[in-house]
Amino acid sequence: MKHCFYNETVGFFYNNSRKELTTYWRTKDVLVVALGLTVSVIVLLTNLLVITAIIINRRFHYPIYYLLGNLAAADLFAGIAYMFLMFHTGPRTAELSLKTWFIRQSLLDTSLTASVVNLLAIAVERHQTVFTMQLHSKMSNQRVMILIFCIWVTALLLGLIPSYGWHCLCALEKCSSMAPLYSRSYLTFWAISNLVIFLIMVVVYTHIFIYVKRKMTRMSKHTSFHPRYKETMISLVKTVTIILSAFVICWTPGQVVLLLDGLGCKSCNVLAVEKYVLLLAEINSLINAIVYSYRDSEMRSTFRRILCFVCYRNSKYTPTVVKLNTTDRRTLSHNGHFTVDSSI
Repeated sequence: MKHCFYNETVGFFYNNSRKELTTYWRTKDVLVVALGLTVSVIVLLTNLLVITAIIINRRFHYPIYYLLGNLAAADLFAGIAYMFLMFHTGPRTAELSLKTWFIRQSLLDTSLTASVVNLLAIAVERHQTVFTMQLHSKMSNQRVMILIFCIWVTALLLGLIPSYGWHCLCALEKCSSMAPLYSRSYLTFWAISNLVIFLIMVVVYTHIFIYVKRKMTRMSKHTSFHPRYKETMISLVKTVTIILSAFVICWTPGQVVLLLDGLGCKSCNVLAVEKYVLLLAEINSLINAIVYSYRDSEMRSTFRRILCFVCYRNSKYTPTVVKLNTTDRRTLSHNGHFTVDSSI
């Protein structure tokens, strides 16, 4: 019969994993917390702005924007989770109960998983619309809501599994170094799951990139090549490049470090880079808002309305823009020109 250590302190498990647990604030701890809180506040404000814009502007009431809004919500949640971590790290870690420690980690795992899975959903949606030459997906609002629900269920399951059994409280030899109460097998599973999602996203966006480049090459040979089409395609290629670059740079280091820890690499000094790779992953929550939203001119215009509400309080938003866009979209379609929202 296994002996479990449910009544032990957080410090007991940190000592078991040989992870340093300080009792006083060092300069490094202060800098990490200050930087972390700064990033968290910016993430909260930017993603809250995106959510507000999508709610108040009827032009954004389409499946892709609902997914963008859900991504912003996931990143907003990630900002809250990271802020909670900053208030419960450093010397305060030793004061945490096992329950509070698991809550701290579950919040991070759930929010980051929701963000990654949502990014995958957006990639698949963009792939569908680009290859069917549509501006917006034909997915119904009901299906979008079901998809969003599934994203959060998946994130919650992956985030809460360790708290409900996949830990090392009853098997100290299986404890990880980075998360001393987590089983190394869970970290391996979580890292591999995310890396598989990354690989799928890279394949999807690479396919979009190759398709767009070939389409531009073929269309440029025709005299009827529409200038707006070229502008749209170039913008789409730039956006895809930014998305892939930011995603790989922000997420891959953390997943590799988690995988090495999960596999029990003794010669890998994973603790030396732990806080930095986590911060890098959190920064992606800020980049998401910029890449997916700020490159949309209508979104930027809505942001200005929100930020300058006092200046524009006497003017009301009218849906005429939506009608004009719909008409313009139909006209382009009748003329045989491909249209797509190049900002996303």
